[in-house]
Amino acid sequence: MHWFLRFLITAAVLWIIAKYVPGFQMNTLTDAAIAAVIFGIVNAIIGPVLKLISLPLTIVTLGLFSIVVNWALFALTVWLSPGFKATGVPWAAWESTLVGAIVMMIVTTFVTVPFSRSDADAR
Repeated sequence: MHWFLRFLITAAVLWIIAKYVPGFQMNTLTDAAIAAVIFGIVNAIIGPVLKLISLPLTIVTLGLFSIVVNWALFALTVWLSPGFKATGVPWAAWESTLVGAIVMMIVTTFVTVPFSRSDADAR
């Protein structure tokens, strides 16, 4: 059940990013759902590999390089999603994806922490 709630929250956040962060275009809620599925797949498959490869840089930068990793995963999601695009107007596409990745990272952090606590309490 938690995965479905996470999916809904991810789709809602992607929709909000597309509407309120300059430089994104998304037409329907179906596009948000498809982008959320792609985001989940990218984070599940490519995310651990990138995080492992970048571990030395993440340690040296005291965790700040994780922003770059999340930015790459978010930009890959935007690139793969058919209905979620970075337009490059008024910001360059890389700036839009950076802001979108930071927003997604903040929301994901606040959503993940309560789920991990409730999972630990259930054990």
